[in-house]
Amino acid sequence: MLTVVNADGNTPNGFLIDEIVREGARGMLAAASVAEVNACIAELADQLDGEGRRLVVSNGYRQLRSVTTVAGAVEVRAPRVTDKRVDETTGERKWFASSVLPPWCRKFPKIREVLPPLHLHGVSSGDFVPALEQFLGSSVGLSPATVTRLTTRWQAEHKTFGERDLADGDYVYVWADGIHPRIRLEEAKAAVLVVVGVRADGTEELIVMTDGYRESSESWANLLRDCARRSMRTPVLAVGDGALGFWNALNEVFPEARRQRCWMHRTASVLGCLAKSAQFAAKKAVQDIYDAEDREHAAKAIKVFAQQYGAKFPKGVKRIVDDEEELLAFYDFRAEHCIHLRTTNPIESAFATVRLRTKVTKGAGCRAAALATVFKLVESAQARRRAVKAPHLVALVPAGALFERGHLVERPEVVAV
Repeated sequence: MLTVVNADGNTPNGFLIDEIVREGARGMLAAASVAEVNACIAELADQLDGEGRRLVVSNGYRQLRSVTTVAGAVEVRAPRVTDKRVDETTGERKWFASSVLPPWCRKFPKIREVLPPLHLHGVSSGDFVPALEQFLGSSVGLSPATVTRLTTRWQAEHKTFGERDLADGDYVYVWADGIHPRIRLEEAKAAVLVVVGVRADGTEELIVMTDGYRESSESWANLLRDCARRSMRTPVLAVGDGALGFWNALNEVFPEARRQRCWMHRTASVLGCLAKSAQFAAKKAVQDIYDAEDREHAAKAIKVFAQQYGAKFPKGVKRIVDDEEELLAFYDFRAEHCIHLRTTNPIESAFATVRLRTKVTKGAGCRAAALATVFKLVESAQARRRAVKAPHLVALVPAGALFERGHLVERPEVVAV
């Protein structure tokens, strides 16, 4: 095949290298289709009708069609097969189905794998055609309807995820938080409630995600009751912000779980009670509390903070002093895990992606589609989440191990008298 090439390497259909790649893809696809048909006909050569004629024979080629591949759009003629076999059980006709080039195939599976990440990261369905047409050389299989069908599949995945059994989870630590994205949920002040946990083997994973009115006690209680119904056991430590809804629900469903208030949320709450001129120094004083060497040093730092700011800003100081026990609970666990347990950052990092996506697309359709999109965003963020330090030590926590200053305390042996 002769092709006119300009001085800069361009051809009428693009760069020469693109033409070579597409032609190679077209040739290999055509050859593979023919080879598949020939192998099938040879395998079924012994199947004959009453007159001794083969039931499966080649019958020319189908009409030319364009298929979008990773090499771009290529035009292929698929071989046509006449199949006269009949299923003895059902009495219905059998049909030859190509696995190389399935009927009505307009784009390869690898192209479908590209669409979900692009959609999740802010490319709206109407922008796919202009965004990818130049790159792939064709708009076949890239209609907005094709992209919209992704959310239907995600909804099914979200439903399956929300019904799975949690008996094997054995979650040691859990983080809980809510987000208020710009999505079209049923209520104007609805929130997406998320719980992430760490298993005994150190694996961090999304446990449950659903919607609820604001972050009310009943919404959180329904979520936790559902987890308990699916056989989730009581976690050792639950980390959350200052919203009373979650803590009330935790006390109802998993009363034995210890509590850790998120220092990130609490710092913002404390600074909101202070004058702007005092916030910079106060923020450093708060950091000295949760960055302290151990619980004793942290308690001393709280007393220093109270002395410095108690007279002028008693409301801000009260928010730390009154919840000291729950703010310093993380010090009773392994030192390697403390950095993960003092905030809800494992969830906040995923929420950042959700906020970016919903801000770009100005919403996500109906409630089910919105939840499915958020679910896929949070799920995909798990691959980028920082792993828990010293995962092999997580199993010691539910076993009743005691820690002092972040290190394992050997239990003294009981001597019989």
